[in-house]
Amino acid sequence: MANSKRKFEPQLLGKVLSEIVESKALYRGITNEKINGLWNQLLGDNISQFTDKVELRNETLYVSLSSAPLREELSYGKEKIMRMLNEEMGKETIKKIVLR
Repeated sequence: MANSKRKFEPQLLGKVLSEIVESKALYRGITNEKINGLWNQLLGDNISQFTDKVELRNETLYVSLSSAPLREELSYGKEKIMRMLNEEMGKETIKKIVLR
């Protein structure tokens, strides 16, 4: 019978935490929350009050707005918004914005 006890190697706490955070589901949730906060911060309270939902899926940012005129106005600045959000994220996280 083989020895059934596991032998654990000591690891740096930072390495273990980064492995946990980089798990796909947790990373996606953290990224969505960060983008939500950045949307509110960068676009301000006036736009945030008409924003129902901001969600990142497969490098596409889906933004649900409750105001059709605002949706139309923001559609002209999608490239600038995407550039600002990616700059704040530190990498190209968003490749497309869909306003609905």
